Amino acid sequence: MFSIFRKAKEERLDYSALYCDMHSHLIPGIDDGSPSLEASMQLIGGMMDLGYRKIITTPHIMWDMYKNTNEIIERGWETVKKELASRKMQVEFHAAAEYFMDDHFSQLLNEDKPLLTLKDNLVLVEFSFIKAPMDFKQMLFNLQIKGYQPVIAHPERYLYFSNDKTLYDEMKDTGCLFQLNLLSLSGFYGKGPLELAQYLIKQKYVNLLGTDLHNPRHLQALGAASMDMVKRLLDSGMIQNAQL
Repeated sequence: MFSIFRKAKEERLDYSALYCDMHSHLIPGIDDGSPSLEASMQLIGGMMDLGYRKIITTPHIMWDMYKNTNEIIERGWETVKKELASRKMQVEFHAAAEYFMDDHFSQLLNEDKPLLTLKDNLVLVEFSFIKAPMDFKQMLFNLQIKGYQPVIAHPERYLYFSNDKTLYDEMKDTGCLFQLNLLSLSGFYGKGPLELAQYLIKQKYVNLLGTDLHNPRHLQALGAASMDMVKRLLDSGMIQNAQL
């Protein structure tokens, strides 16, 4: 029986128990993630060193900043996949998207445009870090009416939810899944996201764990972290990464 921890000067997490990462920005040049194909290879290689064997990368679709389409994302995915094969890097590499809930997202739903999913009908969505959209509940409902199940990206990073945590209850009650950023558990984003992460774990609301990997600094922080909370989450049976 393997251990999810490897021996080192400190106890450090081996992410092989998660198997799959389902939130990252590894397609070069299309959002604020990897700037080049070589950078993508280095980041993916680093994730493999941490134990990941499957990656579902999720470029931003945020129309004011990153006007990505299914076609743009799929072309980038093919480029990365071919380079991985040429280097004989043994990792499953897939692409979905992280949809910002804006007017463009509503338009995609209204026009019945196919969305890029993590698996089956699972769609990763994010809110503004400044304030929630006034109609985000209706947008989530509209997404579900179209047959999709929302996966809320890094709910612990929306600090405005700390003023009304019943919003978490409402989203869970309507069938939303929650994806927590691993770096939040190490305090990488600060005290507020860490405290909200702890709250969500206590409520047993966390379904998926993601790296949200953008750059080498994130990768270094993942490799250096010692996170007992992650082990407890894995032991709890709540985390669904390996099922993707």
